Amino acid sequence: MLSFFRRILRSKFGVFISLAFLAIIAFAFAAGDITNLGGMSGIGGSGGVAAKAGGETLTVTELQSRAQRAFEQQRSQNPTLQIGEFIAQGGVEQVFDQMVAGVTVSAYADDQGMAVSKRMVDAEIASIPAFQDASGKFSETLFRQLLAREGIQEPALRADIARDLIGKQLIGPAGLGVQLGRDMVLPYASLLLEARSGRIAAIPAGAFAPKTPPTDAQVQAYYTKNADRYSIPEQRRLRYAVIDSSRFVGAATPTDAEIAAYYAQNKASYAARETRSFDRLVMPTEAAAKAIAAEVKGGKSMAQAAQAAGLAVATLKDQSRDAMARDGNAALAQAAFAAPTDAVVGPVRTPLGWQVLRVTAINGVPERTLAQVRPEIIATLRTRKTEQLLGDFTGKIEDQVGDGATFDDVAKDNGLAVETSRLVISTGQDVQDTIFQPGPDLKILLKPGFDMSADDDAQLVPLVPGQRYALLDVADIVAPAPPPLAKVRAIIAEQYLLSLGAAKAKQVADQIRVQVAKGTPLDAALKSTGVTLPAPQTVAGRRADLLRGQQRPSPEIALLFAMTPKSVKTLDLPGGQGTLVVVLDQIQRADAASQPALVERVRGQFVQVVGGEYADQFERAMEKRLRVKRDAAAIEKAKQALRTANGVTP
Repeated sequence: MLSFFRRILRSKFGVFISLAFLAIIAFAFAAGDITNLGGMSGIGGSGGVAAKAGGETLTVTELQSRAQRAFEQQRSQNPTLQIGEFIAQGGVEQVFDQMVAGVTVSAYADDQGMAVSKRMVDAEIASIPAFQDASGKFSETLFRQLLAREGIQEPALRADIARDLIGKQLIGPAGLGVQLGRDMVLPYASLLLEARSGRIAAIPAGAFAPKTPPTDAQVQAYYTKNADRYSIPEQRRLRYAVIDSSRFVGAATPTDAEIAAYYAQNKASYAARETRSFDRLVMPTEAAAKAIAAEVKGGKSMAQAAQAAGLAVATLKDQSRDAMARDGNAALAQAAFAAPTDAVVGPVRTPLGWQVLRVTAINGVPERTLAQVRPEIIATLRTRKTEQLLGDFTGKIEDQVGDGATFDDVAKDNGLAVETSRLVISTGQDVQDTIFQPGPDLKILLKPGFDMSADDDAQLVPLVPGQRYALLDVADIVAPAPPPLAKVRAIIAEQYLLSLGAAKAKQVADQIRVQVAKGTPLDAALKSTGVTLPAPQTVAGRRADLLRGQQRPSPEIALLFAMTPKSVKTLDLPGGQGTLVVVLDQIQRADAASQPALVERVRGQFVQVVGGEYADQFERAMEKRLRVKRDAAAIEKAKQALRTANGVTP
């Protein structure tokens, strides 16, 4: 049941609809993460063909590149993830299946004469946030700059976006309109209300680990066999030079002439002016407006007159003559600003209707002299000049880099102070100093710094847009590799002994499982081992509680809800820490018929899953129709290439 609810996350329907399949470049753009796309364009048909669908082919090189990207994305969330773990978890196979689905849909669309217009692709590109300027509009300049920076060819980008759009048009409708009867859903909804109780006994590896220290040969053999587990992620040393707007403070100070010119250009803003506040009523006819005006002039308040007519008074605060003219018309503004306080104005005909106003306040703003506004003008001009000087300076640096200048040349020519980071992993941690924390500038520079390749030119990275920038360069790259055994021998020796203890703990747990299955009480079976073990823990709960808030239950609880009544199973603890013995004592069935809201919620989840099945079968039918060929050996080639690229020797 638990796995059933998660299947939507792995189905091709969910893949296409959420744009999550890695074969589509546009997904990363839509997520606003263009820096993850470098090197994905221009990957040609080298390395052999991994799959063929109609006129579409998937190469081993493409598979390797996309799998590498998937690994890097996973490692950005889990810095300790190693390529061996990624491969062991089936990462390459998942990427392969997703990419084959992508080329299959594209080939099927070609076979059926379907196409995506250039206008549709243009619209999709224009909607990508990475290509939009500060105003939210598509920027051709930014589009070209980002593609050039990431080494992405425009035709490749357009082809992937077109494939994405075709996929949504073909696969999306296949899962729509699913109808499921209540009788089909009710048994599964009832399962959510099912309650179970049981006991879990831990058999820790430490209780069975040998006490005798291992030999050097044993430690070396264990370390060599498990090198992937102890590899340090890629480390980099970054160099950067910060460019702060404060360096232009002196040059940005405006002159007296500039201050005077600015005052003259904006004299209207500093001239004396008057604002007024009003109560306002808008009537559909002149007769009705005259009647209201007469009542107010006769002593009624605007609110009283409006209430009698079934209307509400609008309050206008601090209106200028120009604003009044724009809101109504020139005649209304002239009359409103000619009347004294408490006077009734109107009715005056406007586009909104016949307006009646009452002047509630008159506020005069005197003229401000140059001397009075001088500090304000200085601040405005200084900000403007600073931005201009900073923009010119950073533009000059980008031109130098574009012309082939090195990081050192640019820093020297422009008097920039160079800072060099420690050797850190992508999270900014120093593996030699666990308490080290990167500074705020380095934190921002980590992602672009780890996205750069060794031979990339220096790049300008905004730290605080419009105020602070950094010229960034990669000084050193240390490939993922296990540390020298001498530095970690004590830890490896401990892990070796623990691995022996884990193997023994698994044997003991299996013996306990057999005894309990034959009727021996769990406590008695634990005592029979002759080793002091932790007391078993009692657990109980409903299945629905495990899924609340989208949280995933622990493996042992999930196992408890997958077992048959009165059964006993074992479960290995992660990291070789031992084995659990799980005993299911009781199951309390339930009926969800009295909870229609729950039934409908489950029906909604099933509709998604069944829709996913329909879409999956549709894609399979496409593969059959096109006679898609897959080369199983391509997966192994890609895996080996990934190991080599990430510093893991065979």
